[in-house]
Amino acid sequence: MKESVKRFTPAPLLNVLKNSYDALMRLPQVPDAYLHPWRRASRSRMREMHDIHAGERCFIIGNGPSLKQTDLTRLKDEFTFGLNRIYLLFPELGFNTTYFVSINDLVIEQCSQEIAALPMPRFISWHSNRHFQSFPDDLIFLYTTYTGAGFAHDLTRRVWEGATVTNVALQVAFYLGFSKVFLIGVDHNFIDKGKANQTVVSQGDDPNHFSPAYFGKGFRWQLPDLDTSEIGYSLAKIAYQRAGREVLDATVNGKLSIFPKVDYNSLFK
Repeated sequence: MKESVKRFTPAPLLNVLKNSYDALMRLPQVPDAYLHPWRRASRSRMREMHDIHAGERCFIIGNGPSLKQTDLTRLKDEFTFGLNRIYLLFPELGFNTTYFVSINDLVIEQCSQEIAALPMPRFISWHSNRHFQSFPDDLIFLYTTYTGAGFAHDLTRRVWEGATVTNVALQVAFYLGFSKVFLIGVDHNFIDKGKANQTVVSQGDDPNHFSPAYFGKGFRWQLPDLDTSEIGYSLAKIAYQRAGREVLDATVNGKLSIFPKVDYNSLFK
């Protein structure tokens, strides 16, 4: 029955119905998303951080295998965003990223203790707050949702996830005022194939990220939704352009075609 409804309902109407249903299901979460003490503290902290990097540049570091072909030591004195399990790379780098972003509930559930111990400001999805026993210093909860596509100019309100943590990092970087953002390690290509957002359990070494231990054996993760992530990237490109800012893709041999490409090594003198 469900598949029949999908087959005979026009796609635009189906999306409206889906988003309306999801918005209705979110209603019980809304009071806490704005009134919970942890969220009030997070919103206050975010207001303090608004435009603190106006006119500066930053690097959003994806976790693709291309990082192994990228000289990351050149980022030591740059503003950087690390995503999800990027901290596995910190010992090799010899420095931490400036900021950290993680929104996927499975990642946060399995790595909450490691995330809580990180020393930099961390932007975490509010729907994963249950995985933290206390409210660590510099932990900032974002009210992120899966539906209602858009680009958030105000992080104190709802933020659309856009099917990838990279899209949320782009919104955080915009809110902090960065005028030029470079993407690296955003390969936009996965060896594992299957239904988008399906939860799977890793059966061995991880071939999709910079380390085989990233989503190593036994780790639960979700297959990528590259189509939806491209919608988010397109919205980010428009938002940055309208504000007189830009996003450039310096990923080595990356498959993403939304943003203008730039040679990574040319960014340093």
